[in-house]
This record gives sequence, C-alpha cells and structure tokens, in this order.
Amino acid sequence: MLDILQREIKFLVGVGPKRAQLLNTELGIFTFEDFLFYFPYKYIDRSKFYKINELNTTLPFIQLKGKIIGFSTAGVGNKKRLIANFSDGTGIIELLWFKGLAYIQKNLMLKTEYIVYGKPSNFSGKYNIVHPEVESALKAQNIISANLQAHYNTSEKLKKSFLHSKIISKLVNNLLVTLKDKLPETLPDYLLEKYKLISLKEALFNIHFPQNNDLLKKSIYRLKYEELFYIQLNILQKRSYRIHKSKGFIFSKVGDFLNLFYERNLPFELTGAQKRVLKEIRKDIGSGKQMNRLLQGDVGSGKTLVALMSMLIALDNGFQTCIMAPTEILANQHFDTIKEFLSGLPVKFDLLTGSVKASARKVIHESLLNGELQILIGTHALIEDIVQFKNLGLVVIDEQHRFGVAQRAKLWKKNIQPPHILVMTATPIPRTLAMTIYGDLNVSVIDELPPGRKPIQTLHLYDSKRLRMFGFLKQQIEQGRQIYIVYPLIQESEKMDYKDLEDGYDSISRAFPPPKYAVSVVHGKMKAKEKDASMSLFVRAQTQIMVATTVIEVGVNVPNASVMVIESAERFGLSQLHQLRGRVGRGVDQSYCVLMTSYKLSKESRKRIEIMTKTNDGFEIADADLKLRGPGDIEGTQQSGIAFDLKIANLAQDGQLIQFVRDIAEEILDVDPNLENTENQILARQLKKISNKKVDFSVIS
Repeated sequence: MLDILQREIKFLVGVGPKRAQLLNTELGIFTFEDFLFYFPYKYIDRSKFYKINELNTTLPFIQLKGKIIGFSTAGVGNKKRLIANFSDGTGIIELLWFKGLAYIQKNLMLKTEYIVYGKPSNFSGKYNIVHPEVESALKAQNIISANLQAHYNTSEKLKKSFLHSKIISKLVNNLLVTLKDKLPETLPDYLLEKYKLISLKEALFNIHFPQNNDLLKKSIYRLKYEELFYIQLNILQKRSYRIHKSKGFIFSKVGDFLNLFYERNLPFELTGAQKRVLKEIRKDIGSGKQMNRLLQGDVGSGKTLVALMSMLIALDNGFQTCIMAPTEILANQHFDTIKEFLSGLPVKFDLLTGSVKASARKVIHESLLNGELQILIGTHALIEDIVQFKNLGLVVIDEQHRFGVAQRAKLWKKNIQPPHILVMTATPIPRTLAMTIYGDLNVSVIDELPPGRKPIQTLHLYDSKRLRMFGFLKQQIEQGRQIYIVYPLIQESEKMDYKDLEDGYDSISRAFPPPKYAVSVVHGKMKAKEKDASMSLFVRAQTQIMVATTVIEVGVNVPNASVMVIESAERFGLSQLHQLRGRVGRGVDQSYCVLMTSYKLSKESRKRIEIMTKTNDGFEIADADLKLRGPGDIEGTQQSGIAFDLKIANLAQDGQLIQFVRDIAEEILDVDPNLENTENQILARQLKKISNKKVDFSVIS
C-alpha cells in the first residue's frame, strides 16, 4: 500500500509529466499521498438549482440546469465577447466569455443539457453570468457527487494550464477511484472507538466530496486530530527517550561562587518568579539527566540574572559555561551586564565575537582548553571548530530561534557528554506554539518584573497630533529623560506611504535644534563602526534622542530612556511592537510608548494598535499575534526544528485539541513508552514514517 501512495503524481490518470511538473513547483505535490492530503480551502453548496425566472441581482453564486439554444459574438479586438443564450424552459439568460472564445465554442454544444454555475448580474434588463462554470449534466452524474463542492487553492500558472479548482477536484476523484479500498487505517481501533472518530478512508472521501455538513465536520475533526496527535506523540516520545537515555552532569553543590555573588553582588531581591525558575533549574541540573529547559520572560524580567546564577552553580561544580547570542550587539550587552554583576568576584570570563582580534582569540582558545576561562560569552564564533572547552557543563542560548538548528548542534557536540541546555527568549511564545515548537523542552516562565519597575503606558496618536507629541518629548527631555523614535523604512518608498527615517530625521532636527538638543541616528545600512559610535553617544547620554530603524529592537539597554515613539506603527507586527516597547521601562521612572499612525487604518492594523494600548502582557500579545497572523509568520518558527507544514490543523484555533491529543499521547507513552504493544504497532509504524521525513532536533533544543 505504501508503494501506491508514494507513486509519482505524473502516473495519476489525467496528470502526466507536464501537469506533474506544475503540481510539483506550484503546490508541492509530488506523490499520490501529497495530492490526497491537499485539502480544499472552502465549500460551496451545490445542492440547490434555481430557475431563471427566480433570479434577482441580490443572489450570490447560483446553479442552473438547462440547454444552450444559440451562440453569437459582439465587439471587436480585445473587446470581443462570446454570448451563449441559455434556457431552462422558464426564461433565458446570457452566458458571457471574454477569453478563450474559440475553445469554449468548440467544446459546448447546442441542445445538450448543462449545469451552469456563477454569479448573476443584470445589464439593460437582461440577466447574465460572466465566465460561468459549465459542466455536462451527464458527466456530472458519473463523478463522485457531493452537495458541498470543494474549492482548492491554485495559482495563475496552474489556471493558465487549465489546472483550476474544478480540474483539481476531477483529478482527486480519479485518485480516490484508483485507491478504492487500498487506503489503510492510521489510528488504532481503540482510539477510533473511544473518541468516536470516523475512519481515515471515510474522512478523506468526505473532505474532498462531502456528502453533508455533518460528515464534513467529522472528517475535518478526524484529520486534525490525527495530524496534531502524531506531532505530539513524536515530540513526547523523543523527549521521553532523551530524559531516560541522555545522562547529564550532576551539579550537586552550591559553593563559593554563587554564595559570594548572592551575598555581595545581587542587585535586588529576586522576584518570586525568579526564585521559582531557579528552583526548577536546580532540580534539573541535580537530577543526573540532561537539562533541556526553555526560559521565557518579557524584556527586563531578569532572565540574564537567572542564567548567570545557574552558570555560577556550574562553576561551583567545576564546569565551564557559555552564553551564545545571535548578534554582536546582544553578545556585548550580555558581556557588559555580566561584567557588572560579577564585579569584584574571582570569576574569569571573556567575550568572543567576529570582531575579536586573532591575538586575543588565541589567548581565549588556550584558556578555554586549560580550564582557566570559566564563562565565555559570544556569538556564532562559539561554534567554530577551533573553539574547544576543557569541560563544558552548561550552555545558555539567547533568542535561540535566530540560530539555525545545525549551528546549535555544533555547540552541543563540543562535549563527549551533552552539557545542560538553557534556552532564553524575550519573545513570548503562545502556549499552543510552545507545546509544538518547544514541546520537548521543559518550560519556565518569569512573569514578574523586578521591584520598582512601573508598567509602560502606551498611547495611540494620529499624525495630526504630532506637535502635541513633540511638546511631550520636550517635557521628558527637560526632566533628564531620553527618547527613541523608530521608523519602519530608511528611504521613502513610492509604494508605501509610511514615514521614512531620512525625512523623519530632518523634521526631528528642526523641531529639536542644536545646541539645546542633540540627536543620534542609527539604521541597518550604516557601517558597524558608525552605528556603534552613534549608539554609544546615546548610551552615554550625550544625545537625548535616537532616531532609528528596528535595529534597536534587540540589544540596546538604556535605563534612562523613558519614551519610545513608533512612527507608522500600523506597519509593524504585534511581536515587533512589543519588542520595541520593551526598550523603555528599564529604569525606575514612568515610561511611555507612543504609537503614531495615519487615520487610514485597516481592520487588522486597528486591532493591533488596540491590543498594544490595552495590555503589556507579552503572552496575551503573542496569543493575539498568533490569531491575527498564523504560526508560519510568527518570528522564529521557521528555524524552530518543527516544520509548520500543517495540512489541516491550525495552531491559532486548535489550542484545546492540541492539549487534548497531547494528554492522550502522554497516557499511551506512560503505559507503553516504546509502542511495543500489539494495539500500538500502527502508531509505531506511523511514527517511523514521520521520522523518516523530519530530522529529530529534540536533543538540541
């Protein structure tokens, strides 16, 4: 059976090599199985037939049955059109075509019964349908019938080659006829019976040719259930294997490094959330199993402090640690933060990035190998083959979605025994995504801000209120505060009417003239040295305003900056808006985020702005972002290690079902972790099939 499902699509009746090539490139359909799981995106009720004398222009798409009683043409050149007079005995309607006239007239016959489908309109007292679907009533009887007609997504290339939705439906019909009873069940009987699921054969038949609404709903549920269930079963089994087979270093003691830091250098009392997370980490690193933990927390919630205290425990147990960041800016920020935290303590740490000179690199490499260097902070430079540790015990990866999976694997392989892994992210991840992308990791959340931090106030102003906004900024500067002003574009675009940075810099310079005010500018097209110099002026408070593009989204920490102005805020996604807002609110003063927009806002843009002004909760924002954009567009999901090639399930809408099937998968694995029982053989086979298609990245977070 596997052989027939894996047959190339060109061998399906009605496809052939040319159409197969188009299906390959346009829809990613290569095999019978791919085509079988290429599902419709909508359904139209074709059970009702109208009479021509019942028509009115308020009707949506309608269906008629009758005969063509005559053809004529009108117009010349590009305006030439073919007209067919169509009658069902109660009246006459014109069918109009502006393209493919010769082909249509050749293939449609007089006095032959047809089914016509399209939207009626009225012109000069006559009803017509432009470019209707026309199908022989006799042929329609021989095709798998369905009252609800499926519609499939296609492309312009496919349509030009007559591979439109209707033809795809006919080809799926050919496929189902070819497969007949050769489609095996993919879920065990006990799951079908317990959860009242219809068979795979019935589900696939009715997803393409639904006999009624009830069967369509049952088919969709069955296919969603299976898709999400196997994702969770796969993740949980890999996680179970890692937990039981992957031994970890045992960090059994807390010694001088952590105790000295706690007594002398801890800048403030830990929040309840930080204490809880540290307790979870200590349990992991003392268990003898490799830790694989995700640490989530908004910007400024104190993740780095928790990571550092975990690293000090590693040092207390005689191990080295490292922290890897995706950019030099962020690596430098971590270095500066850790340097401040460890001031006066006997800890040897260093920074390794692409900018470090060869002579300094040599010293770092030698001190890593002899064990003298205890903490290494860096970028991708850490994963170079030449970088070797004496005994790496803990790896901290910041904003790990920005690293390719192969890069993370290289770091993991620097030890004979895998080090403990702590993954940090300031990008809040919706629960449904966390269960899927990071389903193999244990998850910790820091959901409290350090004491003294005030929630950022977010305001929405239209462009007409710009002078009011400038006045507010001047008040803040007079109080000694600093300001970020962020633009979505560097130069003006003819296609996009958004404020650009160059124009913005000019207007800001006029509104805030020297010598009273000083303005920095930073954008992605600047050379690294220019960018660093400009940022440095702002960090040292030598400029009060930084005009920038989104390069300051991650990596700039200026506690004195109290206002973030985001120009053309409608241009940004929710996640990006939230990240930008997180650049302020890092000191004890009240901070503000001002969202500037035009009056012309789409429904979705307005919704994003409303969410931002309503809440500072990163997880609430992430959930809203998932619902608005879908999982494929959420930052980081493309490199996560889980493919988001979902055929029918929707992570934004199916959260309850994900949790439901995850619980079922856990119950099964608790009893039969290796899926060796007779009733679970079918699950083992399916998992093997899935594993052959996807690389297992669960052991490297």
